[in-house]
This record gives sequence, C-alpha cells and structure tokens, in this order.
Amino acid sequence: MTHSPADLGAVLTRIADALERLAPARAATADFTQADAFIWHADERRLEAVPRVSRVEMELLKGIERTRDLLMDNTLRFARDLPANNALLWGARGMGKSSLVKAAHASVNAEMAREGKPPLKLVEIHREDIETLPALMSLVRPAPFRFVIFCDDLSFDADDTSYKSLKAVLEGGIEGRPENVIFYATSNRRHILAREMVENERSTAINPGEAVEEKVSLSDRFGLWLGFHKCSQDDYLAMIDSYIAHFAIPIAPETLRQEALEWSTTRGARSGRTAWQYVQDVAGRLGVSLSEPPAAPR
Repeated sequence: MTHSPADLGAVLTRIADALERLAPARAATADFTQADAFIWHADERRLEAVPRVSRVEMELLKGIERTRDLLMDNTLRFARDLPANNALLWGARGMGKSSLVKAAHASVNAEMAREGKPPLKLVEIHREDIETLPALMSLVRPAPFRFVIFCDDLSFDADDTSYKSLKAVLEGGIEGRPENVIFYATSNRRHILAREMVENERSTAINPGEAVEEKVSLSDRFGLWLGFHKCSQDDYLAMIDSYIAHFAIPIAPETLRQEALEWSTTRGARSGRTAWQYVQDVAGRLGVSLSEPPAAPR
C-alpha cells in the first residue's frame, strides 16, 4: 500500500508533535528584576518571584553565632565576586538552618545596597526537583546577577539516583557550576545519604569501597560544612528572651523562665523551633498580636 506525499507529511507531523509533547519543557526566561527571591517550578521549567520572604531577623538567631559568622562571610565574598564555597548546613532539627540561609541573604543584600552593588538572588529548589538542576543552571547562567541556589532538607534514600545530577552540577560535568552560582543546602544528615543506602551499596557492589566512596563523596562537594547541634538551656532561654523583647510581651522574668523550661520538658526538646512555639503560646494567652512574626526556625 502506497501513501501520497500529503499522507506521509501528515504522519510525520503527528510524530513530530508527539515527540514535542514528550520532550522536557524548555526553561522559560525570567525577569530577575521582579524580586530578590524565587521558587523553581520544575514541572513548568520556570521561576516564580517571591516578593516577601518568610524569614527570621538575623539578630533573633541565638546560639549559632560562630556558624552565622562563617556563612555570612562566605555569602558576602560570593556577592562581591570573590571565591566562595558551596555550603552544607547539617544537624539538629529546629535549630535555624534554613532560617540562617534566608537571614544571611537579607543581610548581605542590605550590605550590597550600601555598597551600591546589584542584589544577590536567592532561588529555592525542592528536594524532589534536584534532577532538573541542569535546566535551572542554564536559565541563570547568562543572567547579570549572582545566585544562591538553596535546597532545604536535602537527603537521598535507597534507589534514588538524582544525587548524581547534584554531583555533576556542583563540581563535575563539562560545564561545571556557573561562576555566578553557589549552592546552599540544609540536611539532618552530615553525609546527606541515608545510612542504609550506603550499607546497601557496600553489601551488593562488586567493589564495595568504590561504590560507597561515590555516594559519600557527594558531601565533599560542599567546601563549607556548618554543624547545628541541640542547644543548651542557656541558649534556649536566650532565644526566648530575644523574641519576648522583640515583640514587647509583658511577662515577669521569673514566670517566663519557669514556663519556658516546663514547655521544653513536656516536648522533650530544646531548639529554636520549640522556643518560637512557646513564644506563640504566651503571646496568645496574654493577648499580644504577633502581626509581623518571624518564621519558625528550621
């Protein structure tokens, strides 16, 4: 059975249309002057501007002064076109890891404004979208700004191979990381990968040592490791005192200390998040409005 040129043309057109639908969406161009923060929507290959970032003021982050200074210094150097490292913020939950990243971004941009320099852009990518990092990099590479690509709660479980995309972007690959991009991530794990994931590789690989090394070496791509540990009682109370003073909540120091300690005891934890939850409770009981609340530490 023969087909006319017109029929063949129609068939080829349908095939081309089908392939076009199956192909990954091209990254849309972005107007980086809209805002200083963006969220990456991987399914649509586009950036959404975030006019107002939910964040904690830097001065309210207590008990992490050394970590704060290290991240601020690294971020300032990067914003000033100087060498800087990818950063991994790891450790205890609720101690302000992601809060510090957002606070550092705001503080650095305040300094950039004083120096008359362009603002630093913050782009958040979700953990499940790590495989699309190359597309995001292609979008920001030609832009006349510098970018902190930020992934909160980064970790990889068994059978998850998307960590290879991250490794390639951070250091490997032909193009490597764009000069105007730095990568910050938070994780509860120092080596990002689940222990069972590493143990599984060790037990099933032909060369266990090399297989484990490939996975563990992911964290080596971060030149700056910042550890967050459970806070002491003094640090916990200092966090609460800062919030109480910031929002002018009228409560006697003796009552505050007693209630705050009882609050942490009933929850079995002391952290920045626990401190903020207590402040919300006491403010509500005393009828104090937190109309401009900082985000709970993360």
